Amino acid sequence: MGKIISRRVRISLPSRKSAFLWGPRRTGKSYWIRRTFPGKVVIDLLKTDVFGDYASRPALLRERYGDHKDLIVIDEIQMVPDLLNEVHWLIENRGMSFLLTGSSARKLRRSHANLLAGRARRFTMAPLTFFETEGFDLERVFVSGLLPPHFLSEDPVADLRSYVGDYLKEEIAAEAAEQRIPAFAEFLRVAAVTSGELLNYTNVARETGVSAKVVRGYFQILEDTLLGQRVAPWRKAKGRRLIETEKFYLFDIGVANYLARSAPRLGSPEFGKAFEHYILMELRAYQAYAQPELDIRFWRTSSGQEVDFVLGDMEVAVETKGAQRLHAGDLKGLAALKEEHRVRRAVLVSLEKEKRAIAPGIDALPWRQFLEALWAGDLGV
Repeated sequence: MGKIISRRVRISLPSRKSAFLWGPRRTGKSYWIRRTFPGKVVIDLLKTDVFGDYASRPALLRERYGDHKDLIVIDEIQMVPDLLNEVHWLIENRGMSFLLTGSSARKLRRSHANLLAGRARRFTMAPLTFFETEGFDLERVFVSGLLPPHFLSEDPVADLRSYVGDYLKEEIAAEAAEQRIPAFAEFLRVAAVTSGELLNYTNVARETGVSAKVVRGYFQILEDTLLGQRVAPWRKAKGRRLIETEKFYLFDIGVANYLARSAPRLGSPEFGKAFEHYILMELRAYQAYAQPELDIRFWRTSSGQEVDFVLGDMEVAVETKGAQRLHAGDLKGLAALKEEHRVRRAVLVSLEKEKRAIAPGIDALPWRQFLEALWAGDLGV
């Protein structure tokens, strides 16, 4: 069983500054807050009595804490959107400082809530990363995923079943105007099976049994509730005709594989797909914690040549292979990309044990060495 060492998210707010901390449910926001800000006022809106107080009378925030001089944390702010008007007033008139956590900006936008118009900085908490843990095993992680309770669980499949049934299929389905929970549940399965593939609303709609328009809305719900993410294609073509379609990935590899009814094993095609998804999770976490402006895209030609990830303005190109031994054919995508663009560094990430220069201008890196270079800033992004 794994162990969590420490989280990489860092929030240091100067006096009179405020921030949002966004992250999917169960990424560990509440636990991290209590460890990081001991003794601070924490208003936990998941508690029914606290929720009832502030939902019925948002002005209680001003009445109770109008003279407070220290940071106030409001956990799951989307539960009571009207509180943001009070937060806004207290920031403007009393110079107060707030940390506001949430798992769905969608609820705030739908209620036309006050998002503070730039008065609060934005931070994100991602699922766990490799260097936040001990006892990390790829095959196990591809089943458990990297939400802290699931990563630590002795029975992660049972916990994933509860998470999917109680949260994804019920709470998130309630975000859909149609309220078709069975259709949304089937959509989740299809979205998981096709996670990491080119978005095709028509095909997903056919499998789900609803219209393509409804499917577009479902994907938007996943993105708005931080449960999915799009990866845009590289569009600056020089010679080859490029694909214009985005890809979509669920936010956590364990959730994706549970929904797809997959338990990837080394050597299987599913393992290679899961490995690519996992590397994206590390890239997204690095983006969230270290380089918020980092652009992450993929490169694919109309003839099917592809590189999994392009970082920045062609600073780094990353191809992933979930295999213990690389072959010449594994280089085709990177080689084609380098023929067309000036790529500062091209990397093939795999399960091989040693680093090597596998071709001119292309390094083969073991996945752990790749992550070390990424988080140390040695990749150049």
